[in-house]
Amino acid sequence: MLGPALLVLLCSFRGLAGPLPHFLQQPEDMVVLLGAEARLPCALGAYRGLVQWTKDGLALGGERDLPGWSRYWISGNTASGQHDLHIKPVELEDEASYECQASQAGLRSRPAQLRVMVPPEAPQILGGPSVSLVAGVPGNLTCRSRGDAQPAPELLWFRDGIRLDGATFHQTTLKDKTTGAVENTLFLTPSSHEDGATLICRARSQVLPTGKDTAVTLILQYPPVVTLSAEPQTVQEGEKATFLCHATAHPPVTGYRWAKGGSPVLGARGPRLEVVADATFLTEPVSCEVSNAVGSANRSTALEVLYGPILPAKPKPVSVDVGKDASFSCAWRGNPLPRITWTRLGSSQVLSSGPTLRLPSVALEDAGDYVCRAEPRRSGLGGGTALARLTVNAPPVVKALIPAPAFLRGPARLQCVVFASPAPDSVVWSWDEGFLEAGSLGRFLVETFSAPEEEGGQGPGLISVLHISGTQESDFTRGFNCSARNRLGEGRTQVHLGRRASGSFSKQKNLVRIPGSSDGSSSRGPEEEAGGSEERGPIVHPDHGDLILDEKEALEAADPTNGYYKVRGVSVSLSLGEAPGGGLFLPPPSPIGFPGTPTYYDFKPHLDLVPPCRLYRARAGYLTTPHPRAFTSYMKPTSFGSTDLSSGTPPFPYATLSPPSHQRLQTHV
Repeated sequence: MLGPALLVLLCSFRGLAGPLPHFLQQPEDMVVLLGAEARLPCALGAYRGLVQWTKDGLALGGERDLPGWSRYWISGNTASGQHDLHIKPVELEDEASYECQASQAGLRSRPAQLRVMVPPEAPQILGGPSVSLVAGVPGNLTCRSRGDAQPAPELLWFRDGIRLDGATFHQTTLKDKTTGAVENTLFLTPSSHEDGATLICRARSQVLPTGKDTAVTLILQYPPVVTLSAEPQTVQEGEKATFLCHATAHPPVTGYRWAKGGSPVLGARGPRLEVVADATFLTEPVSCEVSNAVGSANRSTALEVLYGPILPAKPKPVSVDVGKDASFSCAWRGNPLPRITWTRLGSSQVLSSGPTLRLPSVALEDAGDYVCRAEPRRSGLGGGTALARLTVNAPPVVKALIPAPAFLRGPARLQCVVFASPAPDSVVWSWDEGFLEAGSLGRFLVETFSAPEEEGGQGPGLISVLHISGTQESDFTRGFNCSARNRLGEGRTQVHLGRRASGSFSKQKNLVRIPGSSDGSSSRGPEEEAGGSEERGPIVHPDHGDLILDEKEALEAADPTNGYYKVRGVSVSLSLGEAPGGGLFLPPPSPIGFPGTPTYYDFKPHLDLVPPCRLYRARAGYLTTPHPRAFTSYMKPTSFGSTDLSSGTPPFPYATLSPPSHQRLQTHV
């Protein structure tokens, strides 16, 4: 019963004493700028005792002026229980946890956390205020915060008010776990036009939202930036032109080098080059290379040169079989490109326009020369033509030349002209009882030589000559066939020998006297034996060898083509003695070449030159042979060049003939 009574008594006593001490106001967490004033409020009710403040548990003291803490003091009306803590100016060391305590009443306020905010300073750009970079080479700029900004600032890059991307943020932590310096690195690849540009690094935080800026100027080193021009840009061939090479560079330009088509222009230095324009400047541009300590740059340009038609290579001749297609190419060049037309030689009709002429399914009459003509356009310069030859491969074309009439038992000559592409494998003369391709057979001998091309481009030709020594009656009544064959076929013609109706053939003028015949036979034929002694042949002069010819009558023969083929008489056909078996041509060995090679004597009777070999048989009293070249067998040539058989020039070195007294007629046979 005593315990409850005491409790009631105590409660009654306290109620008579008044309310208990308590906090009217307690300090709150706060943030304050460095250097500003911080005020932590504290108010007590029903308390008249000692009030003090603690900092991180350390008592600051009970006096109002807080001795030892020069920037700290307590303010407020003590009677009303106001005990506010003031700190001015706030420093970083003031950042702590503070409590207001009523020691005698045993009261403690809740802790109040004081945070000191430090605004960022203007950042530092490493290498600033100007930084040297190389244009085109990746580089970086580093911006670093300064001071003890709280909280750590944000670093941003700007150019012309525009935020730049490509930055990398990096923050370091100090040993005491506090935030250290903050860095921001901007990676960039500058170009030459950014030389002198200004970039800004800005440090900002919630304390200073506008931030503080630091600027840096870019100084760029870059290789030359080159522009190349020509004055004038378009010129006529042969005129002068000037190339101008302009360059900007940092550091300055150290040298120029000029080239044309990749080859250095010797002696060219500096930013200017003068040239005399020609067609090569279109395909071989001029280049200018400029260098400095950082590098070099090259620019090139082509000059527009106007020039007339140029033909780098002549059109190639074309050979096709009859019925096949043929085409020619004629690559004229020019600036502007010339107008190209094709015509046939001797005709003005345009067959085609352009560099290519196509002839489908050619016929024999298409063979010949074609003209590729180039005409300049607006340049008005030059022009030209080129010939292209078409050879149509076909069976040989054989034409007979009208022979000169011959005397009975006299010499005769039959001729045919063969035009063939490809060249004939053989040219054969045939008659009733035999045939002969080359060499001699009894009274007959064949020689073959080149002939001029026929008008119309039928191809190179051959003239085959059949010599008859001592004609007989049957020679005037039968035909002699001349035929030629190649891989495409055969061509032939027939020749008839005409007979001289009046007069007689005198062998006297056409004999070769061979003294000292082994069989002691007469030096004349039977006809001459029957005659008188006044018909004897001429006596050989001992100083001039074995034989003498009457040049004028023995060598001169009429041209049956009247000069069209420019073929002159070249063979000396003399009478054989009537030896057993008749006359026989025997080819002599070659005196100036290997066995089997053609024989070439300079047999000029008017000079009394005599071949150095004996061209007769023991039983033959008279030599019936032309010049030894007549024995040369025909060999298929690989090509036929034009033979100069003008009327005033002998076709062979051993024939000396006077030109015909009558005018040459262009007669086709």
